[in-house]
Amino acid sequence: MTDVLTFVEGRVGRIRLNRPQAIHALNTAMCAAVLDALVAWRDDPAVEAVMIDHAEGRGFCAGGDIRMLAESGAKDGVAARQFFFTEYRMNHALFTYAKPIVAFMDGITMGGGVGISQPARYRVATENTRLAMPETGIGLFPDVGGGWYLSRLPGRMGQYLALTGHRLDGAECLNLGLASDYLTSDTLDAAKAGIIATPTEIDDILTDLAAPVPEAKIVARQMAIDELFASDRLEDIYDALNAGDAWAHETLKILKTKSPQTMKVSLRLLAEGVGMRDFAAEMTQEYAVGARVVVRHDFLEGVRAVIVDKDNAPVWNPATPEGVTDDLINAIFTPLPPEQAWTPA
Repeated sequence: MTDVLTFVEGRVGRIRLNRPQAIHALNTAMCAAVLDALVAWRDDPAVEAVMIDHAEGRGFCAGGDIRMLAESGAKDGVAARQFFFTEYRMNHALFTYAKPIVAFMDGITMGGGVGISQPARYRVATENTRLAMPETGIGLFPDVGGGWYLSRLPGRMGQYLALTGHRLDGAECLNLGLASDYLTSDTLDAAKAGIIATPTEIDDILTDLAAPVPEAKIVARQMAIDELFASDRLEDIYDALNAGDAWAHETLKILKTKSPQTMKVSLRLLAEGVGMRDFAAEMTQEYAVGARVVVRHDFLEGVRAVIVDKDNAPVWNPATPEGVTDDLINAIFTPLPPEQAWTPA
């Protein structure tokens, strides 16, 4: 079975993730196939728009092939770096694509799934959407452009999502701008058929099928999140949460299950991401950071605890925010030498 299907239907280039046993998690070959299709369609006058969705199963895309990354990181990291290099080229190609792209985020949309949906001009959420960047729980960080997208959310919402891995529903995605449209899942086939028939009318098709949007519950927390996550220092956030109400204390408990090292990486990524000159600069930085984090203890231990042994009891090193020094974070963020650095396709 082919893990990703790329074909043209009518005047629409179709990218259909087809790895249901892994909730369509991306591997290197899938990223390369998507990139090849985008390049082939870029100057093809017969293709007027691109649609990205998933075949059967309960999610759009659960992320990347984490087990492969950890196996590579435990050795020389070559395969892991190759995956990031190819995936980020795909992310950048999507971000800079001139033709309209429609991504259907129906179901689980996490990590790499965020990376292939957020660059799209049209990002369709449904009642099934569960969007998150949960990487700090496995000693990784919100990559695939997370430093760009999360840093541009209202207030300190991005910092909250990056550190906690909180799952947003479809209504919350629409409210925060992570989705452009909200449809119920039973209208998706009609939306796709309409776009295939008339790809120049995407706005009207999605507007005509739009559903009433439920309350975005996260909005009620915005003021508290802005206050409690105001600092770019993890220690300050811990102190603020510790001095807060019951919800703050529950949030602190969540943070204490995450990797202190990659929470600090995430805070710096967002602090710098908001000022990046363009998306290519963001991906260059994330590749350098990813190339280092993927071979470090916390990622290997996080994958062991959450994915391999499933004991959900990772032993982080350093174990506390105070133990993660500025020197360590600076080393992780040091640019790679030119011959090793990421470049766009």
